[in-house]
Amino acid sequence: MATAVGENPVSVRGLRKSYGDWHAVLGLDLDIFPGEVFALLGPNGAGKTTTIEILEGVRQRTGGDVRVLGCDPAEDRRGWRARIGVVPQNTGAYADLTVREVVEHFAAFYPAPLPVGQVIDMVGLGKHEKKQSTDLSGGQARRLDVAVGIVGDPDLIFLDEPTTGLDPVARREAWDLVRYFSERGTTTVLTTHYLDEAEALAQRAAVIVAGQVVRSGSLAEFGARSQTPTTVSFRIPPELSGRALPVLPPESQALADTTDGVLRIATRTPTALLSVLLPWAHEAGAGELPELRVHRPTLEDIYLDLIRENVSGTDRGTDTLGRDDQGTDGQAADRTSEAGIR
Repeated sequence: MATAVGENPVSVRGLRKSYGDWHAVLGLDLDIFPGEVFALLGPNGAGKTTTIEILEGVRQRTGGDVRVLGCDPAEDRRGWRARIGVVPQNTGAYADLTVREVVEHFAAFYPAPLPVGQVIDMVGLGKHEKKQSTDLSGGQARRLDVAVGIVGDPDLIFLDEPTTGLDPVARREAWDLVRYFSERGTTTVLTTHYLDEAEALAQRAAVIVAGQVVRSGSLAEFGARSQTPTTVSFRIPPELSGRALPVLPPESQALADTTDGVLRIATRTPTALLSVLLPWAHEAGAGELPELRVHRPTLEDIYLDLIRENVSGTDRGTDTLGRDDQGTDGQAADRTSEAGIR
């Protein structure tokens, strides 16, 4: 069954999955648009893999409405199954088969698969196609998983941690493969713990915490909605030592600790802040602000703040990724414009 015109490849409303009193997924809503690479982010145990397995039709949901390529995945129709490709989190074991035999075996399941040799070359296993699959290295076995997942030339691909165990070169080759299918108009759902991977590949993303989507949208929107301020910093020159700061723009706050000789100011309006600081420094005879740096929140900063804000029952001092919760640069914020720079 083809997806109806105007219908998203993935549409989820109120998805729930419970095991007794424990809720793996709790009221999750999700829309994935045609042809995009969509990243699912979240800490371990957030419900990402459970959600993916429900979308793939390999796990039954407790409640909610789910449509994947126009069908309910719980019905698991054969024609629908042929239109999706799956690269699971765990590497498969294909005893007594060569790389080529494995790919040929899975290609036979699909009505119009990609050429086997082309797929093997695409995943970088061309030199190993006659090698026993059980003799592959961990990274090579992961490439074979990718080959199995894409050989059917699917309309929708699920990639669950696809580059885990790959070296940097192999990771970049896997990225090129995702881009190749994106250019063909294939929709891709990617789960990853590598935030640089999400930034490099995905047009949009959702962060899942405790079975719910806590933020969804383009990666640019993540930055615009971030509660993490930009930090403007510079090393204090002799001309400014002991000199009171000018009146700072609204939502700008100097950080108290300057013991390393660096002044840091957290702000939501870095351009306005610089327009105040530069004339102030010039009037004092400081032609330059040494080591001037504007640090905007990265996707990692935004992601970690989202986790910290939404994980309940955890120590606010430390989250599961081991980052402390002491504000920007781990420093206590405090106005110092009256006291001057020390």
